[in-house]
Amino acid sequence: MSNRKNGLIKNYKLITVLVMSFLYLFIGVRHFVDPQYFINITPPQIEYKRFAVYLTGFLEVAGGLLILNKKTRKIGAYTLIFNLIIVFPANVYLYLSEIPQELLGITKTQALIRMPFQAPLMLLAYWHSTENHPKWVDYLSAIVFLPTIIYFVSI
Repeated sequence: MSNRKNGLIKNYKLITVLVMSFLYLFIGVRHFVDPQYFINITPPQIEYKRFAVYLTGFLEVAGGLLILNKKTRKIGAYTLIFNLIIVFPANVYLYLSEIPQELLGITKTQALIRMPFQAPLMLLAYWHSTENHPKWVDYLSAIVFLPTIIYFVSI
């Protein structure tokens, strides 16, 4: 039974890697196709907004590609974690300022709900970084994956 559980988790984990890779590639490319969307939520303290948007888009594309290969998955996962950390101020700005809320057509409550989802995204990237984690990391990651994806696909 334990081998069966391990096999199920490994197969599920592979599916999550593929889904997350696709989503990071999609969002990363969107940084280049529609940079204004991301410029709108870039805090005013960031002087070179377009460069910041292109940099974070590049990191998302690179991370999304790197997690596809087992040999580069760890680098890709940590690239994504780094990117999630550096874009967090944009989520705070989105919550604190009515200007980006209006530009994106979201409420302050929606912006607030969006902020904590950075944590499960980081957990998922960490989970993808190696094959062997404590069981609690496997189970928690497996549990948070679906609601996190459902939320982000819905926005």
